[in-house]
Amino acid sequence: MVLRKSYNLNENTFECLILGGGDRLKFSNVIIAVASLVLLGLILDAFLMVGFIPMNNGSLSDILSFIIAYLVSSLVVGYVFAPKIQEDSRIKATGVIDVLSTFTSMLFYEVWICIGYGSLWFQESLNNMFKPSGWTTYEYAAYSALDVSIVAIIAFVVFFIGLYAGSMLRKPSE
Repeated sequence: MVLRKSYNLNENTFECLILGGGDRLKFSNVIIAVASLVLLGLILDAFLMVGFIPMNNGSLSDILSFIIAYLVSSLVVGYVFAPKIQEDSRIKATGVIDVLSTFTSMLFYEVWICIGYGSLWFQESLNNMFKPSGWTTYEYAAYSALDVSIVAIIAFVVFFIGLYAGSMLRKPSE
C-alpha cells in the first residue's frame, strides 16, 4: 500500500510517498542476515576445506567448499528470514542481502589473500597450474584481481539462489 502525503515548508510543497504495510524487512534485519550468512559461511567453509583438501590435493577444494558452505548458509538464512523476505518483494529483499553479503565475503577473501598463508598458497597454486617463472608483480596482481572477480560472481549467484530457495521453503504465515 502506497500513501501520498503533502508537506508544506516555507511556501514549498513536498510530495512524499510512504510505503505502508506490516512488519517489513528493515535495515537492521538486513545487517543481521548478512552477518549470519557470512559468519556461518566462513565457519562451514573452514570445516569443509579441511575435509576436501586431503581428498583432491587442494586443486578444487577451495572453490568446492566455498560453494557448498555458502549455499547451505544462504539456504539457512533465507529460511530463517523468510517471513520478513516474503512481506517485501522477494527479489528486492534477497538482492539487498545478496549484494551486501557478496561485498562482505569479498572483504574477508581479500584479507585472506593479503595475509601470509593465503598469498603463499595462492602463489603455489599458480606455480602448479601455469609455471609462471617469468611473471612480474603486475601479472600476479592482475591474476589475483581476476580470481577475486570470478569468486565474487560465483558468490553473488550462490547467495541469490540460496536466499531465494531458502525463503521459498517456508510457507507464509497467515
